[in-house]
Amino acid sequence: MESLAHLLHTVSYVALPLMLAIVLHEYAHGWVANALGDPTARLMGRLTLNPLPHIDLFGSIIMPVLCLLFPGGFFIGWAKPVPINPARLRHPRRDMALVAAAGPAMNLLLAIISAAVFGILLTIDPAIEAHWPPQPGVAPRQDLLGMVLVPLSAMALFSIAINTLLFAFNLIPIPPLDGGRILTSVLPLKPALLLGRLEPYGMFVVLGLIMLDPYLPIISTVLGIVFHLMTTTLLTSVAL
Repeated sequence: MESLAHLLHTVSYVALPLMLAIVLHEYAHGWVANALGDPTARLMGRLTLNPLPHIDLFGSIIMPVLCLLFPGGFFIGWAKPVPINPARLRHPRRDMALVAAAGPAMNLLLAIISAAVFGILLTIDPAIEAHWPPQPGVAPRQDLLGMVLVPLSAMALFSIAINTLLFAFNLIPIPPLDGGRILTSVLPLKPALLLGRLEPYGMFVVLGLIMLDPYLPIISTVLGIVFHLMTTTLLTSVAL
């Protein structure tokens, strides 16, 4: 029961940052595609900030909860991909790279904004840092300012972590991940076509690498380096 209470407590802080990170990631893809000549997402009602059209039952809800149930592993989530028709882009290969890069760029922007918000909250009340994460024997703050600022700071910290991980994960150069699509767009035509053939099976490759990670830590090493570098940089800049 205590573990369930802890899970629900964590979910209450993670849900909003995770939803914003996933929805705005997909919205950025659709917005850039629309600006570059492909209105497919807009015409299908997917160029919206309403989370419902973007939610994938497994990727947006079940997988993140499973990640929380098994701490210390990966934290992965995704939404339904925004439909893109490269043939309708003005410069298909170049523009597809820009469309693919828009999602990770949005996650990077959200991580920066979240760090700035956390810095503002620390400026308002430096004591909130001592109350998150909760420590054994340290009673939660009961004053009104603490009851508002501590949850907001927790959500800002989770937002930094989630968006940094999504940024790094989506730039793995395996299609259909954004990094794979960027690489496909910038490679010469023949290797690009070869890499493009991997797209229907790309997620199986990624999931296979995740399952093999305890024995061959490729994914965790790459994500860990990027995550540590980015979060350290962001949180250090806040402390300055």
